[in-house]
Amino acid sequence: MQQTALVPYAHLPQAHHDRHILTSTVDVFGAAHWLLAERAPQPCSDVLPFDALVVSVDPGGNVELTELSAVRARWPRLDCLPDGGFVVAASRVRRYEDTDQVQVQVFDALGRETSSFSVGDAIEHLLVDEAGHIWVGHFDENPVGIRRWSATGRLAWTSDDAGIPGLFDCCALNVSGTAAWACPYTDFPLVEIRPDRTDRPVRVWANRVRGSHAVAVHGERVAFYGGYGQERDRLAHGEIIEKSVVPGDVGLLTLPDGSAPGRRRVVGRRSRIYVQAEPFTTWGVFDLSS
Repeated sequence: MQQTALVPYAHLPQAHHDRHILTSTVDVFGAAHWLLAERAPQPCSDVLPFDALVVSVDPGGNVELTELSAVRARWPRLDCLPDGGFVVAASRVRRYEDTDQVQVQVFDALGRETSSFSVGDAIEHLLVDEAGHIWVGHFDENPVGIRRWSATGRLAWTSDDAGIPGLFDCCALNVSGTAAWACPYTDFPLVEIRPDRTDRPVRVWANRVRGSHAVAVHGERVAFYGGYGQERDRLAHGEIIEKSVVPGDVGLLTLPDGSAPGRRRVVGRRSRIYVQAEPFTTWGVFDLSS
């Protein structure tokens, strides 16, 4: 089977390797960010507000540090706002706690909290677009689908009644510009979402690739990454036609040295799929447009 190697993209500077990596992402403008703490969260313990450090590496390799005060998320999701601020969200709401608890914190560029709100339990993806909208895709323990929020907590769009078939789990979400692409369980259609477009804000194409965890789109070409069981490292190509995705070549996506990624994080942005393998200090990229 044909193998495609990730291209090295961004590295956490060695000076910060002594801290615990809570999470990491690549934003809509291509900068990589790591959320660091002095120590790992302890299982079954209460989360007290703690100070954290965001290390940002832009596409040119420049490094910027932002200290965040009083972070409250145990297993956080992170992304950067266009103004240099950050969004930190707890991916889970504890079962014995109020489901309307504060879950999302928004920080300004100086690391000060400016707003907080809840978006609901079971966050699978949290991605900010170029306009500062916060897109949240949920997994099936809270099957509310996909929602777009403002940075002050206003619900700006929801997939309710959007005509997306079988949306119980947002397995793959790609946010670029002010639009989103998704590939949800159970039917795994390819979905384009443009809430600001008055004509057909949601478009759906039937798709036979099952279980992908990331999607990249370039023109009429699409690539799906991931799958079930032995297809965990699958990279499946396709072509978007009028009502469906026509399957194309299928291969494997590997680390730059040719090895399998193992435990990893994935982020989809435009034509790119970013992959970060354990110990989560390095991002690699696959670019469908190259």
